[in-house]
Amino acid sequence: MLERSGMGLGALALGGMMGSPAKAAEGVHAASPFAPKRPHFEPKAKRVIHFFMNGGPSQVDTFDPKPMLTKFDGKTLPNLLKTERPTGAGLKSPFAFQKYGECGLEVSELFARTGQFADDLCVIRSMHADVPNHEPSLGLMNCGESRLHRPSLGSWITYGLGSENENLPGYISMCPNGMPTRRTKNWQSAFLPSIYQGTYINTKDTEVDKLVEFIKNSALDMKQQRRQLDLLLELNDRHLKQREMDQQLDARIQSYELAYRMQMEASDAFDIEKEPESVRKAYGENAFGRQTLIARRLLERGVRFIQLWTGDGQPWDSHDEILDHQRLAKDVDPAIAAFMADLKMRGMFDDTLIMWGGEFGRTPAVELPTPGSNAGKQRGRDHNHYGFTMWLAGGGARGGYTHGATDEFGFAAVEDKVHVHDLHATLMRLIGFDHERFTYRYAGLDYRLTGVNDCSVVKELLG
Repeated sequence: MLERSGMGLGALALGGMMGSPAKAAEGVHAASPFAPKRPHFEPKAKRVIHFFMNGGPSQVDTFDPKPMLTKFDGKTLPNLLKTERPTGAGLKSPFAFQKYGECGLEVSELFARTGQFADDLCVIRSMHADVPNHEPSLGLMNCGESRLHRPSLGSWITYGLGSENENLPGYISMCPNGMPTRRTKNWQSAFLPSIYQGTYINTKDTEVDKLVEFIKNSALDMKQQRRQLDLLLELNDRHLKQREMDQQLDARIQSYELAYRMQMEASDAFDIEKEPESVRKAYGENAFGRQTLIARRLLERGVRFIQLWTGDGQPWDSHDEILDHQRLAKDVDPAIAAFMADLKMRGMFDDTLIMWGGEFGRTPAVELPTPGSNAGKQRGRDHNHYGFTMWLAGGGARGGYTHGATDEFGFAAVEDKVHVHDLHATLMRLIGFDHERFTYRYAGLDYRLTGVNDCSVVKELLG
């Protein structure tokens, strides 16, 4: 298990309890790093799930309709800002939009099932980031920093709140068929104790023993393993005291203990065959549907933060053909709708914060082919950080509300703009933390998720 440090389950616990005391929560620190902690305020959300559409979905083809694009289809768009690559004429959306719910939210046919929950969605149409490149934008969205080595959002949350189940990792990141761009840096703990690093699960497999490698010891029973661990603990404790409580050694002790405890609970949580066939079909019998159902099972068992990726690499990076969004949404839309319906039925919706989106959006103009590249040959859209859409639901987010706006072509945020740092400050507030006081002392400085940036909680997003 430990040989997969940085990739698999070994990574989840290569950190310890001996990190510097933090200002995250008031009160006495518990003996276990996963013990539930008290935040600054009464939290609206007890757990968070992040549906990450890696690659950058197009806002004008999903949740931000622009009728003017139809008028300017094939024509030059005025006032376009500088894009990463050359762009040509305007490209209308090939997808129809329809109004949903009492709020009248317009949603693309790509997300028709999600649209049924329009009155629960808090749609932010005025998101913006810093640069139109995947790696720095992924860093910004996941860690609040595009260039430097910083803890991820999930690490901050599990560090601040702990977990409600010490037999499972507090933070899990699932992605089928491999890893997304930027790989393990997306769920890194950086200078936080690495017990709070995300645990990566490749959900391409359907068998539990393949999903979670080395989850069971085929040679020893639980009693024999316990005897081995007790001896190992005694030796490691002696070694630890002789080395002034070295954090990395303490982290290794924690990793063995967690791996031992996970054998029974993880096997049960990841086994979706225990769900009725009707439930499995509702989520979708594909990798994204399976991992979304697994996520629901993990959340109800007390896992604090789960991130679900669409697939390896950058699946939504539709440079050549925007119709590729249709194939991706076919798996994602039913799973998200089934997930929200499931949470409502189980009484978990109001205290589960759901977040949907990518690292940026896409241009409303067609991308032109560049020398030596096959990009933009058909109906593709380039990267666009000037304006894009994300949405929240549950967990204290304001349902049936649309915030901000992009310009008439959907290129740049122009009204009630929300930067990624503002989004992070708002998320912190929903889980009970003042983002300015939620800090960790490292190398003589008090660090926070939102850094020293000029940002604030977007109060309009709060329910």
